[in-house]
Formats: sequence, C-alpha cells, structure tokens
Amino acid sequence: MTQTTGSDTSRFRLGAAGAAVTLATLVTNALAYVVPVLGARRLSAADLGALATVLALGAIAAVPGFGLQIAVAAHRARSGGGGAGPLGLRTAALTGAVTLAAVPLLTVLLRLPVPLTMLLAATTFTTVLAGRWLGELQGDQRFLRLAVAMAVVATGRYGGLVLGLLLGAGPVTCLLLAAVTGLLALPILARLATPPSATTAVPPTVPPPPRADEPAAALLRAAETPRTTDLAPRGLGARQVATACTATLAMLTISYADLILARQLLPAVDSGAYAVGSVLTKGALWAPQVVTLLVLPRLARGDRRARLAALGLIMACGVALVAAATIGGELAFRLAGGADYLHLADTAPFFAATGALYAVVFMLVNERVATGARWPAAPLWVATLGLAAAAALIAPRTLTGVLSCALAAAAVTATAMAWQVFRPSRVTDSTTGSRSSVRTGEAGHPETTQRERPAAGRR
Repeated sequence: MTQTTGSDTSRFRLGAAGAAVTLATLVTNALAYVVPVLGARRLSAADLGALATVLALGAIAAVPGFGLQIAVAAHRARSGGGGAGPLGLRTAALTGAVTLAAVPLLTVLLRLPVPLTMLLAATTFTTVLAGRWLGELQGDQRFLRLAVAMAVVATGRYGGLVLGLLLGAGPVTCLLLAAVTGLLALPILARLATPPSATTAVPPTVPPPPRADEPAAALLRAAETPRTTDLAPRGLGARQVATACTATLAMLTISYADLILARQLLPAVDSGAYAVGSVLTKGALWAPQVVTLLVLPRLARGDRRARLAALGLIMACGVALVAAATIGGELAFRLAGGADYLHLADTAPFFAATGALYAVVFMLVNERVATGARWPAAPLWVATLGLAAAAALIAPRTLTGVLSCALAAAAVTATAMAWQVFRPSRVTDSTTGSRSSVRTGEAGHPETTQRERPAAGRR
C-alpha cells in the first residue's frame, strides 16, 4: 500500500509539473503571437516589416541559449556540479558580440535602422544568458520553478514589446523596452534557480543489491528500480554547448526546410496554402515537446525505461493528432487559415504526420546530446540536404510534391535516429578474442549487453 501511494504521489507531481510547463509554453506562444497582432494595428507597414525582421533575427540568435540550457541541464543531471555561471556568461557575451559585429552588414543588407540592430545585440545577450538558469532548473528536475522561470523569460522577452506597442511607440522604443524588461528578468531567474539548501543535490544512483536478510519489500523495491547506464561525470565546457547549439540549429532547420522550399519552388498561391498546412505540422511537432523537456535529466543519466516511456508517449500523441487530422481535416484548415483552404482537407493527416515524426526525431536528438554522443545531429543535416535535392530535382513542383518529400524526409530521419540510439555495435576484446554487444547511445560509456563465445580456432 505504501509503495502504491508513493507511486501515485510521484505520478501526480510529474503530471502537475507537465501541466505547469505546458501552461508556461502557452504563455510564451501567446505573448509571441500578440506582438505581430498589435504591430499590424499600431505600426506602419515599413515599421512593422523592420520590427518583424529584427524579431526573426533574434529567434535565430537565441539558438545558443537553447543549446546552453540543454548542455547545463544534462551536466546537472549527471553530476550535479556547478560551473554553469562563467560558461553561461561567456556564451551570452560571445553571442551578443557576434550580433553586434554584424550590425553594419544587417543594416545595409536588410535596410534596418542602426539603433534597432544594436538593440538586437542587447536582447540577444539577455535571452541567451537566461538559458543558464533554465538549464539548472531543468537538470535539477525542479519543474514547477522551471515553469515559472519560462513565464518570466517570456515576459521579459516580449513584455517590453507589448508595452511599447500599446503606448504607440515606434520599433526602436519597443525594442529598447524589451531590452530593459529582459535585463530585469535575470535577477528573478537567478533567485528561482537558487538551490533550496547550500548542499548541491547529487543525482540518484542505482542502490546496491539488498542483503539476503532484508525483508521482501526491500527486495521488491530493488527489483523495480530503473536500471541506468553508469555514466562517469564529464566536465561542462564550450564543446558541450557547441554540440547542443548545433543540434538545436539542425532541428530548427529541418523543421522549416519544407516551408522555405515551398516558398522557393511553388507559385505564390500554393506557397501560401502550404504555409497554412504547415501550421498543422508545427502543432504536431510542438504539442508533445513537454515530454522531452521533462525526461531530459533522466536521459542524461542513461535511464532506458524513461527513454522508452517518453518515446511511447510522443508516438501516442502523434498517432492521436494524425487521427484527429484525418477525421477533422476541414475543421483543422478552417482554424488554421479559414474557409478558403478547405479544399486541402485531404492533406491534413500528412502535414500532421510530418510534425509527429519530427517530434520523435527531436526527442531522440536530445537523448543523443544529453548522453554526450558525437555529432548527434548529423542525420538531420544529411536529411535536410536530401529533402532539398529531392524537392528541387525529383518531385513535381506542386503542394503534394513538396509535402511528400517532407514526409519522406521526416520518416527517414526518424528511422536513422532510432537506429543510432538503439543499435548494438560489436567490439572485440583484444585479450580473449571474444565479442560483446554494447549500446552506443552513451558515448564513451558503452554498456555490455551480451557476451559471445570466442570463434572457433581463435585464442
């Protein structure tokens, strides 16, 4: 009875954490959506175009912040160590400096005011630096505080913009207010990430086997304890952040590649229709991402049970969304684009399936990053090139042609990532000549799963 109660309590806490993180994500998306809606009503077309361009550049420049968060979270989950402060500051300073150095180029090529591009560097600095504290909260599995911190980051990032637009200010003043609110959010994040005690939490390890004289309940608890791979603590450095940044950039690139290709290859009308359909793709992609966020600390410790459970949840969510798109395709397109796009209802399940497959890919890429694998995003870059080549050279230049290429690329990428994560590889013992089957998902820390007898005639 005690075990059942404890299990129910854990499930309740995890469910509450998931609900809180989901709510924080909704707040973030809502604030991001309010900015262009208000801008269209408060700014001239020229000012709106300039502000939208700067916000798009800011989204790209914020990628190092996501990489920093993933790297810090994985490190905290594995070793519970510090060192994130100086690294976070260096990452944010470097990203801001690169953005600042690009001011002359951005000003000339994109015809942007100099103050606007200079303020972009300031907002980039605060956005990237926030990833340090988000990663600490995520790695320590303090998910309720993480949800609050995500809402604080969203408020700091977009609150100044909303306030400036409501006051009727121009793009420069709006971005200046955003820089101020972003800076004000940082002390709040630091306070939220402060450990509850001076003692740094150490991630749980697999308990030793119970003695024979222990009661049956202890034996049962030991048997039910999830097995984790013995991952030795690795230091947190620039390489880990760079790997996570590259993986994040690859995930964003492949998820938007089909939309860019549709703009390039299709007539304007079909390109716009594809943009409406891509709303379903993005919905199926981002809907289950809270699962990846919650499970990342366990993935960093090599928890196979958590990996399988997370993968099952994401796949179940994808199947449900594809089924819903199949049944309610007209409703989906009516909500996404209006009555003018109802003739595309038959394509709704294919758009949703593409996003569902990419959700699986994102979870597996995060698993590879969390366990310190080398080149975790290599299949994504290869698939992006393959998608571009197939859409430009092989597929018909129609909406269904581009969509078919996108769906095939998502399926191939998901298969390749699953093979990388779950494949066993053969290694030979140089002393005995025997071969072992090991898991390669945890780079540098293989786990033997099967021992083969030496081949005949081999010493």
